[in-house]
Amino acid sequence: MSEVVSLNIEKSLQPAPERESCTFICSRGTLDGAYPALILAINARRLGMDATVFYTFMGIEVIRKGGAPKCKFIPQGTLGAIPGMATVATRMMKKQIEGAEIPCVEDLLEMAQAEGVKFVACKMTMDMMGMTAEELIDGVEIQTAEDYLKHARYCKINMFT
Repeated sequence: MSEVVSLNIEKSLQPAPERESCTFICSRGTLDGAYPALILAINARRLGMDATVFYTFMGIEVIRKGGAPKCKFIPQGTLGAIPGMATVATRMMKKQIEGAEIPCVEDLLEMAQAEGVKFVACKMTMDMMGMTAEELIDGVEIQTAEDYLKHARYCKINMFT
């Protein structure tokens, strides 16, 4: 038997490696809070990885029913403190996003779920904000921080976006 065939047979007998997985934490309900976690999670799924986005604190607004369209872009520093600047900056950012043919947050949420990204809401944040599961978009799981960490500790990638 040739060496190539022998190596292929030997390789096929090895157990398949477990599927790689990753998590992304979204803690801001803004455009620059929502986009990174969603883009990274969708791309992780396209690379064959399991992907979870854990929404906590103000990031939970992204997965609240009707919350995604309300995501704003708030400039950092003193510019963000100027009355009306967030509205102007949000309009400009959404125009740039559209011009680059990047889907809006609502469409990315839908795409992510269709591609198998798991959305998780932080139970402590929900309790703190007096939220119920009915206020979240469909398909969101609620977990404690401990439950999230039990999963995250086995992930290859964990990122705070």
